[in-house]
Amino acid sequence: MSSSSTTHPLPPVALRQDASLIGLVGLAHLISHFSQLLLPPLFPWLKDVFNVSYAQLGFLMSVFFVVSCLVQAVSGFVVDRFGPRPVLFAGLALLGLAAFGYAFSTSYWMLALFAVVAGVGNGVFHPVDYTLLNRKVSAPRLGHAYSVHGITGSLGWALAPAMMVSLTLAYSWRVALAGAGVLAFTVVAVLWFNRERLSLPATPKPAAGHPHVPVENPMAFLRIPAVWMCFAFFFFYAMALGVVQAFAPEAARHLHNVPLTLVAVCLTTYMLCSAGSMVLGGFLASDPARCERIVGIGFGLAACFALVLAFANLPAAAVPVLFGAMGAAAGIAGPSRDLLVKRSTPENATGRVYGVVYSGLDIGQAISPLIFGVLMDQGRYQAVFIGLAVVQGVLIASAFNVRRVRRTAVPLVA
Repeated sequence: MSSSSTTHPLPPVALRQDASLIGLVGLAHLISHFSQLLLPPLFPWLKDVFNVSYAQLGFLMSVFFVVSCLVQAVSGFVVDRFGPRPVLFAGLALLGLAAFGYAFSTSYWMLALFAVVAGVGNGVFHPVDYTLLNRKVSAPRLGHAYSVHGITGSLGWALAPAMMVSLTLAYSWRVALAGAGVLAFTVVAVLWFNRERLSLPATPKPAAGHPHVPVENPMAFLRIPAVWMCFAFFFFYAMALGVVQAFAPEAARHLHNVPLTLVAVCLTTYMLCSAGSMVLGGFLASDPARCERIVGIGFGLAACFALVLAFANLPAAAVPVLFGAMGAAAGIAGPSRDLLVKRSTPENATGRVYGVVYSGLDIGQAISPLIFGVLMDQGRYQAVFIGLAVVQGVLIASAFNVRRVRRTAVPLVA
């Protein structure tokens, strides 16, 4: 009788602990993604205010993601050494500071300076988030944790254009960016009051000179082929995402005569539908063996919708619907995408692996605006969607290449 009373309450407690951690990590992830899209929805205004081209505005995003890439690769080692919580708070504070910096910028180069600050802040999130989730969430709920993590990121992307454009139309682009800074520091306060739930001790080091404990080589994970295939996958994933976020809505406006008020709706619809479909993706990811097939189907459908946007003669009202369909297809693949990395990650190297692999996201999003910004300046709007479909097609091959090389393992010892 006493044994029964002590064992039955444990699952609800574990569920509560998991749900609380997943929610807090998801909230931080929302701000990371929200901050990535502070500037692109304001490009039509910033272009006139600072007298710059789309390529120059795209360069700001390249600066952001190059810095984020460098910081992300390094922050994985910092997270493994000191734990994720202090790194998380530093990243959020820098994102809030950068938003206020954008708001008070008086020149293009001031925007570039605060893009550097924002990039430093953004670079910590994937090593922090996945270290917390992988080490603190129970294994049966990990697929759902990835799903929530992806959903909150997509909600952050959806919130940014809706909030930025609405506040800009009602007040000004400076007020919109200042509001983003207030939101970031509000989340810092929420996480601070719940900081004990984010605590995680650094991975203990083996006793020095112990004859039976091999010394871990912190760089050995770089010899695992699957890690680099995951890096390549996320590079192409980010290129596709960069097109959607920065230029696809504006390209659709020119191709299909979409009113300016509907341009932001296209991106918000994409992100909301992506977030919604990740719920289904979380259930599908409960069987890790099929994650590559789910990724292939999702991005195959997304590529088809991109080609429809490129070649079909569409009424303006249909364009946000197609953006939503494309987002839903990509969102289904989200949790399975994260499982590709989880299944390729050795024990005790979570921060390092996720730091390197997810730096592919930053590199892809840094290069994408440079390529597609030129196409926009040349008025080649159809080519923007064709290029998007091609990159989404490459993603399918990359996912199956990860599975092909996954079983090549390398011991993490000197």
